[in-house]
Amino acid sequence: METESKNEKKAGKKLVPRIIIGIVVVTALVYLSKEVWYAFHHEETDNAQVEMRMIPILSRVSGFVDKIYADDYADVKKDQLLMVVDSSEFELQLQEMQADFNQSLSDIENAKASLTSAEASLAFSRGNLEVIRLRQTKASNDLARDKSLFDGNAITKRQMDDTQSNFDINAKQLEASQMDVKVSETRLEVLRSLVNKAESQAEIRKARIEQQKLKISYCRIYAIADGKLGKRNIDEGQFIQAGTPLFTIVSSQSRWIVANFKENQLRNIHVGQVVTIKIDGYPKLNVEGTVISLSDATGAKFSLLPPDNATGNFVKVTQRIPVRIEIIDAAKYKNILRAGMSVVVSVPI
Repeated sequence: METESKNEKKAGKKLVPRIIIGIVVVTALVYLSKEVWYAFHHEETDNAQVEMRMIPILSRVSGFVDKIYADDYADVKKDQLLMVVDSSEFELQLQEMQADFNQSLSDIENAKASLTSAEASLAFSRGNLEVIRLRQTKASNDLARDKSLFDGNAITKRQMDDTQSNFDINAKQLEASQMDVKVSETRLEVLRSLVNKAESQAEIRKARIEQQKLKISYCRIYAIADGKLGKRNIDEGQFIQAGTPLFTIVSSQSRWIVANFKENQLRNIHVGQVVTIKIDGYPKLNVEGTVISLSDATGAKFSLLPPDNATGNFVKVTQRIPVRIEIIDAAKYKNILRAGMSVVVSVPI
């Protein structure tokens, strides 16, 4: 009896490990079968990340930084003042431009006064010309009458010579008067052009003043969108050039995923498909998204030095195609998602 009891105990001890091994094997088979089934029914990639709009804040003017009102990684609102560039030099230039503009207004008034004087002089010359024409008409009539009288011996030679002389003098005066009118008309056109030139110069100086005021307004730099600042690249007292990147705002208005699928996976991916997103930083969080668009070029084509197979140095590599995915209810995850975070994207097929 004791021998049978010992045999039963030995058999029981051998059976327990076998049961455990069987359970492990069955569990592994179930897990592997689920993974295999999942692999056959999903396209998945871990080459994916969160994207957000990165908005650079640039300076439009050169100058010394006077004051900074924002620090690294600070939350900002649209139209919030970020920094001020010293505008003292610009304001002095503006005062000089305004003085030049006032001088140009005086030049316009002087040119208009000269034009008015020239118009009066022209009117006088034209009036004088009309008087001389009347005198010339009378002298011409007198000459014709005296010629008839002289031919009839009714007047003396001296009287005839006086009439002829008077006619010649009036003819010269008429010619001189006509020339005066032409000179006055020419001078009038010159003065009109001077008035137009003075007015044009005034408009140019006025435009320069507006441009200078615009430059002064550029000395106050504002946020152009809601979001969070990145690392600032300048400090107070630093000289900056126009076009210098000062801040980068990570816009809080939009978040999406860019997943780089292999080219042989694209046949099962279409616009409108609902996808599952796993965030590496939050592995227990389930996020869903929708395929919005597929790129028409591989990621390599957007690189600084895209590959050129015509060089002869060709090694075939499976290319990846960027796929844009919109996050469903993205506002729900605004405090979690950060630009550049790694995610895993799975597309059911």
